[in-house]
Amino acid sequence: MEPIVKKAALPKSELLIRFERSNKMFQRLSQKLNSYTSEPHCFSGFEQCNKLKRDFRTFAKHQKQLTDQIQMANEGVSSQLAADIRLHLRRYKELESAIAQYLLDLNFTS
Repeated sequence: MEPIVKKAALPKSELLIRFERSNKMFQRLSQKLNSYTSEPHCFSGFEQCNKLKRDFRTFAKHQKQLTDQIQMANEGVSSQLAADIRLHLRRYKELESAIAQYLLDLNFTS
């Protein structure tokens, strides 16, 4: 049986909207990670927190590069840039789930 709604590629304008939304959420998650309420209480928590902070810095650099590329593209988003944005959004979801797991672990250990 085939699905009723076929999964189509996102239009480029929708990709840009999702990119901007993920940027805002990334800023909030970064603030949450750096707040005193999410400080770890054990060594493994410190390791996990440091890894997340490194991942956040890497993600922020990549996001800055993509933002610059989007601003330079006057005619719209090329197919290569659209693929880069999709990859970036996938990385965002992975990072979001990693910080959610960290916060859950933090609440269970305190």
